Formats: sequence, C-alpha cells, structure tokens
Amino acid sequence: MYTKKLTTKQIILKILLYFVVIDICIFTLYPYFAMFCSALKSRAEIFSVNGTILPVEPMWSNFIDVWKRAPLAQYAINSLLIAGGSTLLAMLCGIPAAYALSRMKFKGKTAFLGFVIVSQMFAPVVLVIGIYKVMAVLGFTDSIVGLIFVNAAFNQAFTIWLLRGTFMSISPEMEQAATIDGCTRIQALIRILLPVAAPGIVTTLIFIFINAWNEYTVALTLISTDTSKPLTVGINIFNGYNMIEWQYLFAASLFAILPVVILFMGIEKNLTSGLTAGGVKG
Repeated sequence: MYTKKLTTKQIILKILLYFVVIDICIFTLYPYFAMFCSALKSRAEIFSVNGTILPVEPMWSNFIDVWKRAPLAQYAINSLLIAGGSTLLAMLCGIPAAYALSRMKFKGKTAFLGFVIVSQMFAPVVLVIGIYKVMAVLGFTDSIVGLIFVNAAFNQAFTIWLLRGTFMSISPEMEQAATIDGCTRIQALIRILLPVAAPGIVTTLIFIFINAWNEYTVALTLISTDTSKPLTVGINIFNGYNMIEWQYLFAASLFAILPVVILFMGIEKNLTSGLTAGGVKG
C-alpha cells in the first residue's frame, strides 16, 4: 500500500495548525474551566488573598445547595417555555415569508428585503423603553407570553434571511414535479421542500433557541414577578447588595449553559450544511 510522504514544510505547517487550534480551544474553554473551579470553592476560599485557580477542598455540595437556595427549576422551565415558544412562533412566520421571497415575484419585494435587513440592525437594548411601553399597552408586561412575542420578533429577520438562502439553494424543478403530480403549492412546500431543507431549518431552530434562551435585557425589564423570571435573570438572586455568592452564581451559570451545550452536541452534523445552504446569494 502506497503512503504519501509529507515534506518538512508540510509537517511544520501541520504542527503549527495543531498548535493554533489547541491555543484557540484553551482560550475559549478557560473561562468555563475557571467557572467550574470557582463553583467548587467555599466563600472563604473565593475571597482568600492567597487563592488559587484549583479548589483546595472541592465542595461538590454547592451544585446541590444552589437548587435549594433559589427556584432554579422554575427559572429553567420559564426559559424553556420562552425559548421554545419564540422558536416555534418565529419559524411559523419565517418559513412562509422565506418561501415567498425565494420563489415568488411581487411588487415591493426588494423594499421588504431592505426592511428586514434594517430591522436586524437594532439591538433589543436600544429599543427596550419602546418595547416596555408597547407591552404595557397590550397588557404583556410581567408575562412569559410577552417575552415570547418579543424574542420571536427580534429573531424574525435572521430566520427569513437564512431560510430564504436555504430555499434558494433547492432546485424549483422538484416543486414543479410535485405540482404536476397533483400537489398544491402548500403541499409541495410541506412534502417536498421542507424535508430537503431540513439542515437549514435545524440550524435556524438552534440559533433562534439559543438567542431566546440567552436573552437578558428585555426579560430584566419586563419581568418583575420572581416566579416568571427566566434563568438568565433568576440567577441574579445570588448577586446581593452586600455580597455576591460567587460559588452559587457560577454553579447556577453552569447549569444555565448546559442545555445549550447538549443541544449543540446533538445537532452539530447539521450546522455546517445548514449554514452553507443559507449562504446562497439571491
């Protein structure tokens, strides 16, 4: 069996590549490692002048005590409802809009695309006062439903653009063949287009869910009742006026990022193909 021999230059470049990748991984993962180590420390050790990165006596009980000191389960359920509802609503509105923009020709299409781009330029923190006034008029302040609407609205532009690119990468002949066989346009969309566009749809779902799960500013502004707070806002219970309980704050933060990590591990195979399909120029 013939094996290609690498030149000295290729070997050096490969070593440098591995070195860069390892450095990036260390740089990216070190904050989480520091959080994990701090979550295992006692309050005295965290505020110790001669403290170290690694805990002297790991206190695994911190990960159990944090559930007793705060209603994290309720916060997690609220975050799940907000992220899941926002994702579902954004997809229900985004898929028809993306399909229409990728397949149909109508007046005002260019203007609508421009409006979608402009809407993506505004961060929630810039519009938080206006959002609060609108939600107050509609009666959605201090409401999980209100947060679902807000998060779905802010993720709508991303949903439309990514799915539009995904649909444009799929040949229209597939839908035309389905219509010849007797399918309506909607049936062709559901039975033919959506299964083929599954990687792009999954990628869009994940990004919307993560954005809604991590949202903080609007939730902090709209929600005042403790039982309605999402996890990102609820863990501030450990950030007191007189003292911050860092060990519990870090432990709760690790629990907060755990669902996102699990989600990425489950769908990582679809991310590359989904992002590539969504990158088609139209």
